[in-house]
Amino acid sequence: MAKQLMKGNEAIAKAAIVAGCRAYFGYPITPQNELCEYMAKYMRSSGGVFVQAESEVAAINMVYGAAASGALSMTSSSSPGIALKQEGISYCAGAELPALIVSVSRGGPGLGGILPSQGDYNQATRGGGNGDYHVPVFAPASIQEAASLVRKGLIVAAKYRNPVMVLADGVIGQMMEPVELDPNPIDIEAFPWAADGNSGVRPRNIVNSLHLDVDDLENHNKHLQAKYRAIEENETMWEEYKLDDAEYMFVAYGTPSRITKSAVDELRAEGVKVGLLRPISLWPFPYEVIHRLSKKMKFILVAELSSGQMLVDVKLAVGYDTPVHFYGRMGGNIFEPLELVAEFKKHQEVLGQ
Repeated sequence: MAKQLMKGNEAIAKAAIVAGCRAYFGYPITPQNELCEYMAKYMRSSGGVFVQAESEVAAINMVYGAAASGALSMTSSSSPGIALKQEGISYCAGAELPALIVSVSRGGPGLGGILPSQGDYNQATRGGGNGDYHVPVFAPASIQEAASLVRKGLIVAAKYRNPVMVLADGVIGQMMEPVELDPNPIDIEAFPWAADGNSGVRPRNIVNSLHLDVDDLENHNKHLQAKYRAIEENETMWEEYKLDDAEYMFVAYGTPSRITKSAVDELRAEGVKVGLLRPISLWPFPYEVIHRLSKKMKFILVAELSSGQMLVDVKLAVGYDTPVHFYGRMGGNIFEPLELVAEFKKHQEVLGQ
């Protein structure tokens, strides 16, 4: 396909349809409504099913049912809506059902506001559902990457039989950029475990997350943990920007990483050896690469549109040998490159550099 100028929400929806998503269940909430609208307009003509559920809780449980029958399924929402879906996401993880969940986050807590925020990092990476489970989380920094990560998310979901989240923000959802979509549906074989009514052809399948025997449940959890370790080994993603000779490092993801790159370029123009590490997968988090790079750094500056949620993971990765500082904005405010430059220089002056 040739490049098209598309709004982020629409590019996410089209990328999912082109990749082979055939069941979408959602409920409107800004700033992701265009995603629902696009699905409502085009899903049926693409051979799929669109349902506007009566609530977010209903939508995620419809995803559970469709995924259990073997359909490549998807839902989307924004911060409070994703909170309502957490129980259903846990059920999908427990039943090992592949599904894509797109979260276009807004400011919070509570109803908050519709402007962009990264206050949902903990919600996405730790999850609000019950039990020992993980959901791979991919965070795009452009519309092109959002479309690509939707495709990857569906592949990862099918490969590991696990729900996957793409975590965007209001900027990614609402701005427009040129996008080139892969026109080929992803190559996924029929799911042999699906409860799809083929009991006359093969043994009857049951999809369930209930294990009343304690040993059965423990063994099931051990199986899930082994799967999560495989995801950590194979699906961790990050970008390194101007880090080859860096003595200082920013860490940022999503929209703020674009702003941080400009701050890096400003400081590089002044002769400062600084670079950026951008996590693309927020779970699994690139702990090892951050730990390795931190050994070369005089300090690390984490930039987020939150009170410092990813900061905790960066500190876990770095340990105690390298100072880790933080700069954040909240409520929908977005920092500018020169803000980050000024914050960086404050910490540089403390070192006497």
